[in-house]
Amino acid sequence: MQCRIRDFRCKEVINVCDGCRLGYVSDLDVRVPEGQVVAIIVYGPGRFFGLFGRGEEFYIPWECIQRIGDDIILIDKPFQRRDPRLERKRRKRC
Repeated sequence: MQCRIRDFRCKEVINVCDGCRLGYVSDLDVRVPEGQVVAIIVYGPGRFFGLFGRGEEFYIPWECIQRIGDDIILIDKPFQRRDPRLERKRRKRC
């Protein structure tokens, strides 16, 4: 399968470990002399209608990609999810 870099931006990334949707591919990490794709980068969800920036970004190494389809990319990488309610409680205590 041949795919151009611009075609990756239209693909949604889904984690098969927990079935969550991470978002769309926003950037690629490419090793220039060899022309090898090292990783894909997916930006996190926007905060408050996108006014206050974005959440953390996901750096997904190429080895974690299981399948690349016409409209999705399946990955196998466990992520630690943070509960926003717990983060607020920790900030109030400090």
